[in-house]
Amino acid sequence: MIKLFFFLLSLFLGASGSVNGSVVEKENIKIFELKKGELSLKVTNWGASIVSLLLPDKNGKLGDVVLGYDSVKDYTNDTTYFGATVGRVANRIGGAQFTLHGTHYKLVANEGNNTLHGGSRGFGDVLWKVERYQKEGPSPRITFSYHSVDGEEGFPGDVIVSVSYILTGKNQLVILMKGKALNKATPLNLANHVYWNLGGQNSGNILNEVVQIFGSQITVVDSKLIPTGKFASVKGTAYDFLKPQSIGSRINQLAETKGYDINYVLDAEKGKKRKLAAIVQDKKSGRVFELYTNAPGLQFYSGNYIKNVKGKGGYVYNAHAGLCLETQAFPDSVNRPNFPSTIVTPEKPYKHYMLFKFSTKTHY
Repeated sequence: MIKLFFFLLSLFLGASGSVNGSVVEKENIKIFELKKGELSLKVTNWGASIVSLLLPDKNGKLGDVVLGYDSVKDYTNDTTYFGATVGRVANRIGGAQFTLHGTHYKLVANEGNNTLHGGSRGFGDVLWKVERYQKEGPSPRITFSYHSVDGEEGFPGDVIVSVSYILTGKNQLVILMKGKALNKATPLNLANHVYWNLGGQNSGNILNEVVQIFGSQITVVDSKLIPTGKFASVKGTAYDFLKPQSIGSRINQLAETKGYDINYVLDAEKGKKRKLAAIVQDKKSGRVFELYTNAPGLQFYSGNYIKNVKGKGGYVYNAHAGLCLETQAFPDSVNRPNFPSTIVTPEKPYKHYMLFKFSTKTHY
């Protein structure tokens, strides 16, 4: 009877951990800080997530420019992906299914009939292992790793992924994501889901922030935000950020989605693997960042569905409290043969690079 009790207890604990992590996992969640000059970054091993980033404004005053929570435990119940590393496949997979090498795979659907950010327990909802941690020095860094097992959320094969956060140069942040399939071909597309507000996380909405996106086309989507496989020029539309525009200047033209939530096809620079993807500026604070990447796409999300989320210092976030610029492969690539492939194999690993250059230089 005693053995039966402990067997049933273990099953219960296992089930209770299938959504937000086990009791043991939650006890092992920690925050780690990296510091270099005026830049201070805090991250957690839950979801390999960014928790805060302190930057000076044009007057030298430090402010946190990342939306999030006071308690690290709050991230285990988060439904907005604040700061998270999302995967195994970021963004959406239509119908929560795909066929690869003749085998049909049915995934966990967590947004209607579709899969979003890896399923109901994607990489943003698991505990990552700390592989390396160097708090200070010329290049402070931390590297997290995670072993995703065959069949997790329906995806094939074992995959080992890592995410490194590195402070370098003057007020620069590198995010380096790597992945390797151990035994089967599988789709892999990681993204960083930070919500930025360069005015400060408690400064209100981001509608006055000025954005420039170096993408001449978008991937056209249906009413469920699943790509149709077609591309469209942004010129003359509400999606045109080829020249700097404030986010709020044309957002009312996007009533159906309540704002921006679209993938840009980034313009390639001939002979260069890394390209300038976007520039964001908050005129009031003077803070600016430039985002460089080797990824083909950039999801611009204007925080349309944030509603009454109690954040840091008790500040309540609502719609457009922050913006996401997620460099990535194109959504639903696994079902779109005309999109760049997201398939990795034991012979073909994954690498995703992001560089954020922060400053108070006036671009516009």
